[in-house]
Amino acid sequence: MGRRRAPELYRAPFPLYALQVDPSAGLLIAAGGGGAAKTGIKNGVHFLQLEQINGRLSASLLHSHDTETRATMNLALAGNILAAGQDAHCQLLRFQIHQQKSKNKAGKAGSKEQGPRQRKGAAPAEKSGAETHQEEIEFSVENLQAVQTDFSTDPLQKVVCFNHDSTLLATGGTDGYVRVWKVPTLEKVLEFRAHEGEIEDLALGPDGKLVTVGWDLKASVWQKDQLVTQLHWQENGPTFSNTPYRYQACRFGQVPDQPAGLRLFTVQIPHKRLRQPPPCYLTAWDGSTFLPLRTKSCGHEVISCLSVSESGTFLGLGTVTGSVAIYIAFSLQGVFLYGCCCCCVSGLSL
Repeated sequence: MGRRRAPELYRAPFPLYALQVDPSAGLLIAAGGGGAAKTGIKNGVHFLQLEQINGRLSASLLHSHDTETRATMNLALAGNILAAGQDAHCQLLRFQIHQQKSKNKAGKAGSKEQGPRQRKGAAPAEKSGAETHQEEIEFSVENLQAVQTDFSTDPLQKVVCFNHDSTLLATGGTDGYVRVWKVPTLEKVLEFRAHEGEIEDLALGPDGKLVTVGWDLKASVWQKDQLVTQLHWQENGPTFSNTPYRYQACRFGQVPDQPAGLRLFTVQIPHKRLRQPPPCYLTAWDGSTFLPLRTKSCGHEVISCLSVSESGTFLGLGTVTGSVAIYIAFSLQGVFLYGCCCCCVSGLSL
């Protein structure tokens, strides 16, 4: 799997921490910022239109939403509702797109005012003063409810996700607690301690089960606040007596051609950074029994994030050194490796 240089799609004016893709609307949503420090780096959420132009993917900025002094560190998307993790809080945003046709009159001959620019080779207007129609896109973003979701001494929301029908969202952070909230009121309906220390990631399954991974080296499956089981990725995989591993990320994914099929995917990384780092591992699990199906090494670069395509066909891995790898979900076989940037990939969406 040779490394390729990925073409640059968009360069944000701030550090990027979270990405989401809305395939139905052709939107890429990018968020981040410089935080509350007075460095001159703004905080915002950018909404980009994705298009295929001459066979290549292009992104153009539709709207920039200012988040003032709060950098968005994590995102979840449900329809036109965004849940944004900003410091110790979760902020709900609603965005709307309106396309309107505007009428423009072409300027008279010799006039300094120009009408809309025509495509190359397009026929000229038949007469001066003819009306032309041009589509205009109106984009609006509205702040909805916000709530504090983490209460440690140095509070930070690290992850947020919606359930399958977008009626609930779950948050996790540095205090080790999972909190579940109604959408859009953000009324708290559940709270329990899932880990000793920080929650690194969580995933909600369609049957209501919740998977959490934390800095205490554990990965747990919950039904509401009741522990169902803990995951043991090394049962049928490699064992290392002197190298403790922790779970870095977890995601559910569909099984292609099986409407009721469900897989869980996790990433395991060395708990401590070593001069000669051991490999990271990618594991596929049965989504109902939570038994490991297969485990594969995914290289020595430390994995920072995991994404599953909507169809469940592909997995995406981002690393702390800035590369992105694509894997086949069924076999865990690597197919592409891209060198994207020179810093940690903290957000990834397929």
